[in-house]
Amino acid sequence: MRYFVAVAEELHFGRAATRLHMSQPPLSRAIKQLETEVGAALFERSSAGVTLTAVGAVLLDEARALLAQADRVRVRVAAAAGAATLTVGILGDSADPGATRLARAYHRRHPRVEVRVRETDLPDPTCGLHAGLVDVALTRGPFDETGLSVRELRVDPVGALLRADDPLARRSGLKLADLADRRWFRFPEGTDPRWQAYWNGGALRDGPVVRAVQECQQAVLWNGTVGMTLQHHEPAEGLTVVPLIDMPPSRVLAAWNEGDTNPLIRSFVQIATAAYREVSAGTP
Repeated sequence: MRYFVAVAEELHFGRAATRLHMSQPPLSRAIKQLETEVGAALFERSSAGVTLTAVGAVLLDEARALLAQADRVRVRVAAAAGAATLTVGILGDSADPGATRLARAYHRRHPRVEVRVRETDLPDPTCGLHAGLVDVALTRGPFDETGLSVRELRVDPVGALLRADDPLARRSGLKLADLADRRWFRFPEGTDPRWQAYWNGGALRDGPVVRAVQECQQAVLWNGTVGMTLQHHEPAEGLTVVPLIDMPPSRVLAAWNEGDTNPLIRSFVQIATAAYREVSAGTP
């Protein structure tokens, strides 16, 4: 059923195999076996792609309900044994409306699960996943995804964080070239190079070392350095954010250890996907 749902949601055997962390041939064989047991084709396969048949559409609804029930059984049994806990790592922005909506929705779905939150500083975008400190992380990319599974939840445009009296603060938009000769805040030595490069606009920069969002703002306020932040973040008094028009947006991600089959994590990712989608739809 999980194989079938993956193919039905991706409508692509290759992407479904990647999502399931398996090769494509055994996935295709499993789907053919399921079609034999059902006695009908579940997918239409053509050069244009893969689509669900009418039978497949009915089975998809039933399969999702069965899998959700199976997850609930495992969670309830774990709760009865006093073992239902989930440790969530959050990257320095627990006030995100998506996270707030997710917390409410997750509690409604799993009221007996104890959720432990570990808020981490900016130099660790995996929020302790690689160290085994958390089960799942709400974070941002990019970072080294080796050994991890990720699900994109939202993208946010970014801007340059400047002092309000900076001459560039009067611009309606900036390019990275406008900031090439400026000092930027940066993260400590040993920070994931992909993460460091993104928040430094793709280049090596010189400037003060910071570890938390407040330190980033203070570095700009006191030293006149610049850096990147999210366009929708409300800066501290004396600071402003100017859109960066040639930087790709920041990706909000759910991340967890590859191969972890904990149903609490799977449910967390599903609920997070819906929660962030609803917030994004309602955000100007």
